[in-house]
Amino acid sequence: YSEDYIKFGFTCQEKEGVDLPQCVICFKVLGNDSMKPAKLKLHLKKCHPNLLQKDEDYFEWRLSGLKRQCLDSSSAFYNKTSNAVRASYIVAYKVAQVKKPHTIVEQLVLPCAKEMVWLILGKEAARKLNDISVSNDTISEQVVDEIKKSPLFAIQLDESANVALWSQLLVFSRYMVEGDFRDEFLFCKTLDTNTKAQDVMEIVNNFFEVYGLDWVNLVGVTTDGAPAMLGSRSGFQMLVKQRTPMVTGIHCFIHREALASKTLPDKVGESGESYQIIGSNFDMLLLYTSVRWLSAGNILNVFQLREELDLFLQAQRNVLMQSNLELASLVDIFGILNKLNLQLQGKGANLFFHQSIIKAFLDKLELWIVRVEDNNLVQFPYMDAWEKTQILHHLWKLQDEFQRYFLEVDRTREGLSFIRNPFTIDVNSVPEDLQEEYLDLKNDFVAQDVYQQSIIEKFWASMTRSYPNLSAHAVRFLLPFASTYMCQTRFSCL
Repeated sequence: YSEDYIKFGFTCQEKEGVDLPQCVICFKVLGNDSMKPAKLKLHLKKCHPNLLQKDEDYFEWRLSGLKRQCLDSSSAFYNKTSNAVRASYIVAYKVAQVKKPHTIVEQLVLPCAKEMVWLILGKEAARKLNDISVSNDTISEQVVDEIKKSPLFAIQLDESANVALWSQLLVFSRYMVEGDFRDEFLFCKTLDTNTKAQDVMEIVNNFFEVYGLDWVNLVGVTTDGAPAMLGSRSGFQMLVKQRTPMVTGIHCFIHREALASKTLPDKVGESGESYQIIGSNFDMLLLYTSVRWLSAGNILNVFQLREELDLFLQAQRNVLMQSNLELASLVDIFGILNKLNLQLQGKGANLFFHQSIIKAFLDKLELWIVRVEDNNLVQFPYMDAWEKTQILHHLWKLQDEFQRYFLEVDRTREGLSFIRNPFTIDVNSVPEDLQEEYLDLKNDFVAQDVYQQSIIEKFWASMTRSYPNLSAHAVRFLLPFASTYMCQTRFSCL
């Protein structure tokens, strides 16, 4: 048997020391005399003509399905395959822990392991290592199988250039499994040509086709605000909506918060130019704080910049007092924004969680504006010497920008209040086609106990059988990611 025979749809089953070809489509085992490319291809042509154009990745995927079926049997082949699958997961996990590319297993780890086993334990022992799958898709296939069993799923995706200036596309998925939500890495692909929406769609659609994922079951797509992703006419989200109109397209909350915060203040940019003039190694600092950093407020950790700041202030003695006041404004306002940004970060957060944070921040802005108008600067301890009109100007500007970037927050919160509080909302706030089922749920004491003991996602996932329509409606709004946080944190690994 040669590993190249997988391209004909065949794997190998060993019996009494003899290799027998087994079709990964129909699972038929042929005789050893059929272990020839011409005969294997003939079987594929006669028995599975519709698969002649499939590539090797497709047959690798079918092979993984065959191995998983073997895990359900009680034959001797079960133990052999079970250990091989476990070994493949362990190796993949070890490689991920040290942040090495998956290809290192196929190119180095497994070949070295075979050589070592051959020399120490013999040829037959080394042959057994061929059962260990080292494909890039080994783990993804398990995730895909879980997604297929979930009635609905959502994705977040983003692209960024790595150190070799290659654009990488990262995709994560959220779905239901065993009565709960799960977030998992789906795939990482290189954008070979450019980063246009059509190129991103081609990669994602190809993955869906190869692994049999249905666009109809996709309920949420979360991206950053780049035109290729969020463009109103030809962005990736619009291309997805052409396939499944009911999908919810979401602009990353963290990205929106960063854009809304860019209104502060104009002189920050001028300060960045001054750093360049004095030859600082930190001249790119302010550029990356604009959007790239997850915590833009960390700019205030200026200890490393003490020498540059000293030179800068010495060169600006004529405006020293003004500079101090500007720095004071940055300390207060960026400190507030940094706290907000940190609240928006983290795994597992849903739209309701992020909407609550933004709504609270907008309410705080309103409160701070009233306080400053009354000469109360308790929220801004470093701004005692600053003119009140300057503070109000920045707060009003922030208020306008946040309202512009988060227009949907109030509307969504009111229309979906029964999802957050299923036992306290008036029935008239529930869509008419769900009202009768909602009344059944509202008076279900067992469901109330479950709700009190569970987080909101787990509660609605557990109601799938008892209240299918209500649960499906709730899950459509709970599954979508609110940000591309997971993508952003993984880009640092790349």
